[in-house]
Amino acid sequence: MIRLQNLTLQRGPQRLLEGAELTLHAGQKVGLIGANGAGKSSLFALLRGEFGPDAGDCQLPADWRIAHMRQEVDNLERLAVDYVLDGDQHLRQVQRDLAVAEAGHDGTAIARLHIELDSADGYTADARARKLLAGLGFTAEQMDRRVGDFSGGWRMRLNLAQALMCPSELLLLDEPTNHLDLDAILWLEEWLKGYPGTLLLISHDRDFLDSVVDNIAHLEQRKLTLYRGGYSAFERTRAERLAQQQQAYEKQQAQRAHMESFIARFKAKATKARQAQSRIKALERLEELAPAHVDSPFDFGFREADKISSPLLDLAEGRLGYGDKAVLQQVKLQLAPGARIGLLGPNGAGKSTLIKTLSGDLDPLGGRLARGENLAIGYFAQHQLDALDAKASPLLHLQRLAPSEREQTLRDFLGGFDFRGDRCDDAVVNFSGGEKARLALALIAWQKPNLLLLDEPTNHLDLEMRLALTMALQDFAGAVLVVSHDRHLLKSTTDEFLLVADGRVQSFDGDLDDYARWLVDYRARQAPVASAPVNPDKTDKRAQRQAAAALRQQLAPHKKEADKLEKDLGKVHEQLAGVEERLGDSALYEAARKDELRDLLAEQARLKGREAELEEAWLLALETLEELQRQLEAAD
Repeated sequence: MIRLQNLTLQRGPQRLLEGAELTLHAGQKVGLIGANGAGKSSLFALLRGEFGPDAGDCQLPADWRIAHMRQEVDNLERLAVDYVLDGDQHLRQVQRDLAVAEAGHDGTAIARLHIELDSADGYTADARARKLLAGLGFTAEQMDRRVGDFSGGWRMRLNLAQALMCPSELLLLDEPTNHLDLDAILWLEEWLKGYPGTLLLISHDRDFLDSVVDNIAHLEQRKLTLYRGGYSAFERTRAERLAQQQQAYEKQQAQRAHMESFIARFKAKATKARQAQSRIKALERLEELAPAHVDSPFDFGFREADKISSPLLDLAEGRLGYGDKAVLQQVKLQLAPGARIGLLGPNGAGKSTLIKTLSGDLDPLGGRLARGENLAIGYFAQHQLDALDAKASPLLHLQRLAPSEREQTLRDFLGGFDFRGDRCDDAVVNFSGGEKARLALALIAWQKPNLLLLDEPTNHLDLEMRLALTMALQDFAGAVLVVSHDRHLLKSTTDEFLLVADGRVQSFDGDLDDYARWLVDYRARQAPVASAPVNPDKTDKRAQRQAAAALRQQLAPHKKEADKLEKDLGKVHEQLAGVEERLGDSALYEAARKDELRDLLAEQARLKGREAELEEAWLLALETLEELQRQLEAAD
């Protein structure tokens, strides 16, 4: 288990944790949330052993392997699949040792290292790495490209795949969905549900947290509070706790006011002086309860457009793409005031292409695009964050849009986006990704748009800002067309979905759960069909014999792997039966044995996860073995 006891953590002059307590059991999946700068990433660094606590204890099992998602890429020349395989450092060491042994013709070492390679699932490593990459949106061709060929967001996907490739008892993921689209997020959810170890996850995606974690650790006021359930359950429980805290505070304030009134009236009177002194001492002893400050730092809306057209945009027979390459064909789309549309579709299908065309960033290759006379577009995309003037402040950015407006009016408006005081005058070069995104949204909101085109607007935004954006979009009077991996935003701000897939844009009749099912079917349809093995020319007997020999050579390690997986699965079944037999003891449920019960339940959950993982791997190994045997029979 992980145990933090009376933990104090300080980075520079800032104290992040003070007297914090937290206990996590093996197999728990926990979402770590808190305001930006509260210390979440520093806590991860502490768990990784990068530094020690300033006071108190941080205890982890000594034999636990820790995997985490790195934020930097250090080898641009590596092929993507090899970069992911590097996540399994033990496997890589065995492979290096084996290469040395083979070069030195050391038979004993070769035999020993082949056993180690088998134990490390080395024979399936390449296939497992490619499966991870496919789930995160990489094509087969991209898997064999250089890391340096990918953009920053795709490199972060490679880092995520590398972390998932690493065998571990503790997995630390810091904002893993930031650079993923909805398709990859849905895949990652399923992968993490099956992860048998302990998971600590920092995320601002409430639906993702609800789906993956069973507890929320809230970092607030330098303390850690553990809540059962996902993010939605945390919100409800915390709201109840804050309401109780507020009631206690108000009761205490009434008690304090009564004491102070008594002291003020009777302190000077000799007959009441002793009672007054006792009230003063009681007042000093009275516990200070802070009022429940739960107000978000964000409070903004999109300024209402002066004029509007209907329709705002009308695209007919649209042929959209780049250069002479069409990505979408026969696109028909009319946007009227009040429209609330979410774009769905697999990665690379053309969602951003459609938004860029509607915004005017990209000219249509064909068809007719008519814009309303009073159309005013507010367009948000990630590349616009880089287009901000790095040397200018938020105030100067806004003054350039409204040179005649009073400075205080502009400062008040920026305050709604939490740019207050000196932060209004700081240069953008010093801003985080989240602050740049907030500034870009503030500039859009100021310009009175009547059509919002939003391409992943929640990237880098924390939960409070996402909530504020959701509320602002609900109050927005114009039309909204949004691409987002944030399902809560989509569910809360859109009325209909359009599906972008297979070169077409069509209405999608269903909700996000229906889309998740559609996506599974789509991936199955897109999966390459294994071509039938081509037999060599019957007259070429030698080639036939060589092909059969090669297949037999491939067969041996797969058979060995299938046998090992079956054996491991049998062991897990035995262990699980033992645990469930102990859980059948009625005496176990007495209060005195609650710790033993909790540990057994955690062990049961871990074994069930391991059982599912082994069964899937075993069935996959059997399928591979059967396919090779069929090919061998055909070759013979």
